[in-house]
Amino acid sequence: MTPADFGLGSWPARRARISPGRTALVQAGRTLTYAGLAERVDRLAAALTRLGVRPGDRVAYLGVNDITVFETLFATARCGAIFVPLNYRLAHAEIHYMLGDSGASVLVHSPDTDELVAGPRPDTLRHVIATRPESCPAGGLDFEAELAAAGPPPATEVRLEDPCLLLYTSGTTGRPKAAVLTHGNLTWNTVNQLAHLDVLGTDKALCLAPLFHCVGLGQITLPTLFKGGSVEPMAKVDPGAVLARIGEAGITSFSAVPTMLEMLCRHESWDRTDLSSLTCVLYGGSPVAERVARAWLDRGVKVLQGYGMTEASPGVSMATHEGTLAHPVAAGVPHFFTDVAALGPELTPEPLGGTPAELLVRGPHVFPGYWNRPEETRASFVRDEWFRTGDVVRVEDDGWAHVVDRVKDLLISGGENVYPAEIEAVAVRLDEVDACAVVGVADERWGEAGVAFVVVRPGSRLTEAAFRAHLEQHLARFKVPRHVQFTEALPVNATGKIRRVELRARAAETFTNGPA
Repeated sequence: MTPADFGLGSWPARRARISPGRTALVQAGRTLTYAGLAERVDRLAAALTRLGVRPGDRVAYLGVNDITVFETLFATARCGAIFVPLNYRLAHAEIHYMLGDSGASVLVHSPDTDELVAGPRPDTLRHVIATRPESCPAGGLDFEAELAAAGPPPATEVRLEDPCLLLYTSGTTGRPKAAVLTHGNLTWNTVNQLAHLDVLGTDKALCLAPLFHCVGLGQITLPTLFKGGSVEPMAKVDPGAVLARIGEAGITSFSAVPTMLEMLCRHESWDRTDLSSLTCVLYGGSPVAERVARAWLDRGVKVLQGYGMTEASPGVSMATHEGTLAHPVAAGVPHFFTDVAALGPELTPEPLGGTPAELLVRGPHVFPGYWNRPEETRASFVRDEWFRTGDVVRVEDDGWAHVVDRVKDLLISGGENVYPAEIEAVAVRLDEVDACAVVGVADERWGEAGVAFVVVRPGSRLTEAAFRAHLEQHLARFKVPRHVQFTEALPVNATGKIRRVELRARAAETFTNGPA
């Protein structure tokens, strides 16, 4: 089954619906059954075909989480075209670049992105469709009007190896590139999720993570729709509204990035919110502070860390309900249809073990390559089959994986490997520390030295001496950063990831690199 086949496939025999009356999508008082979703997707696919969309063409979406995102995704797949969800938090120039890079011929957008849509457009963009009539730009089209005027849906055969999605990476070091995910990639990721988790047709899932992000699509959301459960997209992550909705609607599951989990457990209504309906909360995208994981575990919610990346659709490994209490911040064990290995010194795959090593991944959920970037695609694979994740992983004797750091973030100080993520995890154990990022700076004596940028919680007082004393209590002395700088905030990109390249530049400008 592919996204086009979640009850919506073009082959008539696939259109037998198991439970057409079940609720598929919920939002702001609106409900859409699976039968209703299938009918609207058919009409939108017919509209896209009438506008000239053909197999392999790109249809972009720009806007917050909404039912129309799912309708556009499935309708695009129904046409055999490629869906391109765009990050609405970006600037106009960045959106313009992605539209041009993908060669999108149609853009669907919601009212909150009107300003981003205004202005110059790439030559390839032929049609702009607004999801609300009041947002129609000059010469633009109205979403509902196009559905109303649609004819018969296209009779397009979609294969597992056909491209389904272009997901742009976060671009922390340069211009983002798009990972091509096929229908097969998404299908096998869904199967992996279902093998790892007990997703039920009675589940009620919140969709909090943005749908332009692999966590928003691949974790919980598509598996829940595959099983016939209901998904409720939320346009904005307001912690109070999310907590209220969990209690009111009996929400059973959601996926999130660690920042969202921390926002929720810090909210004033956290202690009085009924969380008893939650059976599965996944997080991914970056490590979570142990204090945050413990806050959820103390409420009886076994939050599970999933490790992966866009190129793996995204799942590689995940914690289990049985083991999460003993491993609150570990990345768990590999998914069922996922092969993992370590990158050996001869650039060959080797067995993973307790020694940190770069992780290689292979499986039917791993992408075929980057959009129009053949050289970068070739460089990303070993022996044309093992994807180089760029992440350093350590596997314990019990088989549970721990993500140590990014290869490119590794510091070599005095001949010793120093992993910033390890230091950062220790730093945020301090109640006074809100966030911490460690980067390297050139040092004449040690080769490289660590620089810790520390964000202190509002109202807290923390001295450099106290911060260092805490690190020295838990880390070898060579791992303790030579320099410490307190800062009001860490620079992040549009998806919330720390822009370490900016911190490295700041460190180089600020600190002398001579011998101690």
